[in-house]
Amino acid sequence: MESEKKQHWETVYETKTPSEVSWTQENPATSLALIHELGISKHAEIIDIGGGDSKLVDFLLREGFENITVLDISAKSLERAKERLGEGAERVTWIVSDVTEFKPTKSYDLWHDRAAFHFLTTEEQKATYGGIVAEFVTGVLVIGTFSENGPLKCSGLEISQYSKESLAEQFSNDFDLVKSVIEDHETPFGTTQNFVFGAFRKRNVHAQ
Repeated sequence: MESEKKQHWETVYETKTPSEVSWTQENPATSLALIHELGISKHAEIIDIGGGDSKLVDFLLREGFENITVLDISAKSLERAKERLGEGAERVTWIVSDVTEFKPTKSYDLWHDRAAFHFLTTEEQKATYGGIVAEFVTGVLVIGTFSENGPLKCSGLEISQYSKESLAEQFSNDFDLVKSVIEDHETPFGTTQNFVFGAFRKRNVHAQ
């Protein structure tokens, strides 16, 4: 099952350019705005889940963030990002892993996930993800998923839609919701996808 999932994403990144996939963003403005608002230190340990060839890492490096990790199930997607960044790629830690099988070796001050969590469709997968962030995130989560007004599928796969409330509920055991944002994402091919973002802070823990 897991190897099929990995193969799916490797094929996507081997056969489609950024302009041919719906999630491409030239400027991840909502994510960046939340990161700034949360007051994340330039020295913070940051991980971008399902980062693939997202350009968030480009903006974070440009702004002087020093400790960035990008995780994706697809090795090909990370290769694309490395090629784009050139020498800058040496300043990033790259991890090829399914997030539900990820075994962190450090804690993170910021865990960012735009459009990965909504691919988890079983309660077991969601619980595994929740357990990882509860144990290894000491500061804040920024999670972006399809909203209840968003697509029902992405890249041919079923997804889970969320409202502000149901997204908050997913992490309510360990994190407090700080802010919710609804975003209309315009895809490279001119369609619109509605996202909900949640910014969460670990309970009784302040961002580093």
